[in-house]
Amino acid sequence: MSSFAPPVFEQKIIAPSLLAEHLAAAPRPLVMTNGCFDILHRGHVTYLAQARALGASLLVALNTDASVRRLGKGDDRPVNPLENRLAVMAALESVTWVTWFDDDTPYDLIENVRPEVLVKGGDWLPENIVGAAETLARGGRVLSIPFLHQTSTTDTLNRIRRVQP
Repeated sequence: MSSFAPPVFEQKIIAPSLLAEHLAAAPRPLVMTNGCFDILHRGHVTYLAQARALGASLLVALNTDASVRRLGKGDDRPVNPLENRLAVMAALESVTWVTWFDDDTPYDLIENVRPEVLVKGGDWLPENIVGAAETLARGGRVLSIPFLHQTSTTDTLNRIRRVQP
């Protein structure tokens, strides 16, 4: 048995049912984003750092494994199970908290959290971001952050498997 305590970053992993208590005293504005974040790459970490710079704290919501599979990303996705994706995400300096959702979209979670800033990556038009209309109606901002690095988990997996795009 190890005498080492769990890494401090694991305290940033918050069950959805406990979010309200953690966010009540959160530094504002609260920025929120969501996604699979299956195999973290430079595009992801750059995007997350940019998202964090938009507010005082950043909440990242990850799709559960079942939710990822329903997105149709492939029979073998996610490559990394939720527990591992949560830990890797929590270890990032730019991330204040990380949680998860099992629905097809994070709509209910966004409505419960009520972030002041809602963001997604550059492949999303702001008007197509789930929760955009409600966030704007509350006086919040909705942004699509342009990609600075043309990387993707699917491309990475294809290169690993030596599959030509």
